[in-house]
Amino acid sequence: MNDQAQLAEHFDRSRGHLRGVAFRMLGSADEADDAVQETWLRACRADSASVDNLTAWLTTITGRVCLDMLRSRSRRREDFADLTELDMLAPHEETADPADEAVLADSVGLALLVILDTLGPAERAAFVLHDLFAVPFDEIAVIVERTPAAAKKLASRARRRVHDTADVPSSDLVRQRVVVDAFLAASRAGDIDALLAVLAPDVVRRADAVALRGQVRAQAEMRGARAVAEETRTNIRRARFAWPALVNGAVGAVVAPHGRLQLVIEFAFSGDRIASIGVIGDPARLKEVRLGLADCAAAVAEPSVRRQFSVQSA
Repeated sequence: MNDQAQLAEHFDRSRGHLRGVAFRMLGSADEADDAVQETWLRACRADSASVDNLTAWLTTITGRVCLDMLRSRSRRREDFADLTELDMLAPHEETADPADEAVLADSVGLALLVILDTLGPAERAAFVLHDLFAVPFDEIAVIVERTPAAAKKLASRARRRVHDTADVPSSDLVRQRVVVDAFLAASRAGDIDALLAVLAPDVVRRADAVALRGQVRAQAEMRGARAVAEETRTNIRRARFAWPALVNGAVGAVVAPHGRLQLVIEFAFSGDRIASIGVIGDPARLKEVRLGLADCAAAVAEPSVRRQFSVQSA
């Protein structure tokens, strides 16, 4: 078997790993497939005869390809021109294989994809390669064209942004996460009774003009649990793209089709109910929001906390 045939065989065995690297770096299944294909083309043109670890070598090539794509993306940033496009998205329109995209997104976590998208290309590459795939910093340094020490600082800076610190005690964080999970589940189901169970009677919903775009007779401010629940039920499609996240130090949510941030939802709580909801869609305001993962203590809330919430809100 010649070197090219051996490379092809090893590449096929490594395809899943390489696609996983590319998806986490790019946040798009289609772009990940493009990156893996480009990795193969570059590998074919290179001399692999003296390579000791083909998987590591192919991972390095994939990292370089993805970094180039991230840099190109940052130069010509492409976002939805209008939030009405988000409402028109249907499962069969999302990607060539929407089920595959959903599996990939669920495996990584939509909130993580959103937060990764706020990082610079080099920061994202360093964090993904080191923290998610244990690539040594001396190899990352070659990819990002920095020293190993600089690559380590890039990953550290990215890690601090991904794992933002909550501004509330861990017990409150757990309780907030339970409430937000219940709200999002009810929103996706369009369940009025379940929404009323998590909304305070005098809840206030405020949204900026961008967030309201495309919604018929939408109001910047809405008051009362019944009115807010009825409106929320009309946003089932948007709710499909919603995921819990830390928003300015408390549990909130992000709405992000394909990992691209479109809306941030802030919550204020009164006991075990939501007292206010703020929906942010203005790009300038979105840039000022502090985001982080909400999957620490809150993600594994004690069953007793969930039972207590269910009883109180029934």
